[in-house]
Amino acid sequence: MTRESTDDETTRMHEIPPRPDPATDPSGASAGGSPDGPQHAPPRRRRARTTAALIVLAVVLGGAGVAAYGFGGGDGEKSETGSGLPPATALVTHSDLAQQDTVTGSLGYGDKQPLTSGASGTVTWLPKPGATIRQSQNALKADGRPIPLIYGDTPLYRELRAGTKGPDVTEVERALAALGYTGFTADEEYSDLTAAAVKRWQKHLGVPQTGTVKPADLVVAEGEIRVTGQEVQKGQKLQPGSPVLTYTGTSQLVTIDLDAKKLKLVRRGDKVTVVLPDAAHAAGTITSVGKVASTEGGDGAPGEDDGKTVIKVTVQIDKKDRDKLGSYDGAPVDVEITSQEKKNVLTVPISALLALSEGGYGVQVVKGSVSSTVAVETGMFANGRVEITGAGLKAGDKVGVPR
Repeated sequence: MTRESTDDETTRMHEIPPRPDPATDPSGASAGGSPDGPQHAPPRRRRARTTAALIVLAVVLGGAGVAAYGFGGGDGEKSETGSGLPPATALVTHSDLAQQDTVTGSLGYGDKQPLTSGASGTVTWLPKPGATIRQSQNALKADGRPIPLIYGDTPLYRELRAGTKGPDVTEVERALAALGYTGFTADEEYSDLTAAAVKRWQKHLGVPQTGTVKPADLVVAEGEIRVTGQEVQKGQKLQPGSPVLTYTGTSQLVTIDLDAKKLKLVRRGDKVTVVLPDAAHAAGTITSVGKVASTEGGDGAPGEDDGKTVIKVTVQIDKKDRDKLGSYDGAPVDVEITSQEKKNVLTVPISALLALSEGGYGVQVVKGSVSSTVAVETGMFANGRVEITGAGLKAGDKVGVPR
């Protein structure tokens, strides 16, 4: 070999990048070898380095997202995942959960009803729409004679005098007692003492003191009323038994035409939440559930859908929230009815649920700088939380959630 050739080789060696040494190259690759490195590298160099895969899933369950930001055993045992901590944590708590069904109602003063009178003669005075009439206040005047309202549920249909017995007698006696006219027993018998009390009341009203009560003398409603319209006009002749006014109650309430299929969701006395048109929430109580269904909508054509069957449900707004109602009359509202409820169950945010690769759900429990996945059984979903049971889980534990 000549020196000239040796120098040429030296020059070429400096021009060509050196081949990696299998003993020092992290990839283990060498010229002429496979991409995976030498087939006969020393055993201490053959140890493979592995990386845990991070699986991210999105599962929509109960209207909320369930994300899997890690994975672990699904057999109920904790599987260590090292220090791969979640982006944020939340507490496991004991909570009350309630599932709610939302239906549409109408906020107003209830259905209009006719107020009838047994009086005859010429109408000489009527209250204006919007007026409130309470017990003993005038509902109208006929021939200048005042005709007051009393509370009750039995229309007056006969003359009451000493010796008369019946529920209409009880009604009149209770009204007298409520107005401060005493000296008799409020029962079903119209006694001489009752007649004496009636005379005192008639004197106060400025009408003849007969001591008897006729259907023309009074009108009856279940409580104070709010006048919504006039069925007769001043100067018009009255016919006994004809309507003179239309009215509602004086308290705002919610009426619901409830789909009969949902009847099992409601009972008298149940508490509900009413969402008002301005988004304010008011507490309410179901005060009545109709017993007779009616058909809503439909045109009655043969073979056509005649509409859904509904039950009338009434909700009274609780006193503490009545100042939220304003002057709404006939306004649409949403009513949240609790259909199922569980007390003091172990819960986590729904977003804490992990969709496990082997099926089912788990939660990532965080303790200090270490996390582990625990498989759980889910129960009720409500209000952004889910009921869970899992091995070793208790209130106060921290579980991973998305940030």
